[in-house]
Amino acid sequence: MTTVLVCDDAPLARETIRRAVGAVPGVERVTAAGSGEEVLARFPIERPDLVLMDVRMPGIGGVEASRRLVAAHPDAAVVMLTMGEDPEGVARAVSSGARGYVAKDASREEVATTVAMALAAGRDGGGMRATRIRPAGSPPALTEREQQVLDGMSRGKSNAEIGRELYLSEDTVKTHARRLFRKLNAADRAQAVALGFRWGFLR
Repeated sequence: MTTVLVCDDAPLARETIRRAVGAVPGVERVTAAGSGEEVLARFPIERPDLVLMDVRMPGIGGVEASRRLVAAHPDAAVVMLTMGEDPEGVARAVSSGARGYVAKDASREEVATTVAMALAAGRDGGGMRATRIRPAGSPPALTEREQQVLDGMSRGKSNAEIGRELYLSEDTVKTHARRLFRKLNAADRAQAVALGFRWGFLR
């Protein structure tokens, strides 16, 4: 059973993110915590597959909590939650072992993609950077349009938004997406993006 622990001291943000994560295919249980201290106490007991940790919280804060968590449990998968741009906090957290970050105001689709990639990276035995390791065999040949659609997906864009960027109808984008999934042998957008990184189509 795939479980995710969402840690944020703001109840509304915590619930919003919890619902977004709960909609990710394969995630069967989402729990919540209100502080870094709570995560450190609960992790050894619950052993969630992924922790989403707010960067700035009262007490020890998300960055220090992540550092302590990964130091005590090297296999812990942590993705930071940020409000706006916080490059310093994110950089410190990632340097201490967090696998990446996602903005709290990101779309549900973007949150889902980030969670799916982090979980996939964990199954591969490494951090999100492990998704850059290419699978065996030759990469599939993508058309320019398929590459552009994949890039849009990696930025959390909807089919309609990708269509507006490329001056294509939403139906045309869906057609390119179906072909893309078939070529990558991907079941959904999140898997397509993860495979895009692994094959080197995305940087």
